[in-house]
Amino acid sequence: MPRSYENQSPAAYQRRPHLTKDDHWIKAFLKEAKVGHIASSVGNQPYLNPSTFWYDEENHQIVFHSNVAGRIRSNIEANPKISMEASELGKMLPSNVALEFSLQYRSVIVFGTARIVTDPDEARRLLYGLIRKYFPAMTAGKEYRGITDKELRATSVYAIKIEAWSGKENWKQHADQSNEWLPLDGKWFE
Repeated sequence: MPRSYENQSPAAYQRRPHLTKDDHWIKAFLKEAKVGHIASSVGNQPYLNPSTFWYDEENHQIVFHSNVAGRIRSNIEANPKISMEASELGKMLPSNVALEFSLQYRSVIVFGTARIVTDPDEARRLLYGLIRKYFPAMTAGKEYRGITDKELRATSVYAIKIEAWSGKENWKQHADQSNEWLPLDGKWFE
């Protein structure tokens, strides 16, 4: 029978708790992950948007941006509750049992409330933090022109207040195998 998740933390009841990672691991992963998938919804219409992002550890929030007009902005204005997923995939893991096929992965899911950053100074600070994540050796005013007022007016900057998160890592070298079936030969594990 399916479990009821009503009135529970969105990170409650991990199906495979031995794969669960702690806050230190989650923070380190978010600092390195390249792409996040932002999930929002309005009414019965879910929406998923890939995006660069920055984990602003000092303020315990996720920062990302989009165009000033578009579905992500419209959805957040109507319903600021969102989630974000970031993951890293490794190799495929074959098995001699159909339901044991697997893959290596690391992932974090963040749950929270997004706000549109309206203060220009805060928006600039957050955007420069986002740029530093991906291009740490570059400096505004030196290697690139800084953010202009016109560009800032054409950009929506979001800060997700993190309310819950979960991290998982399944990086074993082989999927589970059964003694009740012929073993796979070595060519499947290359």
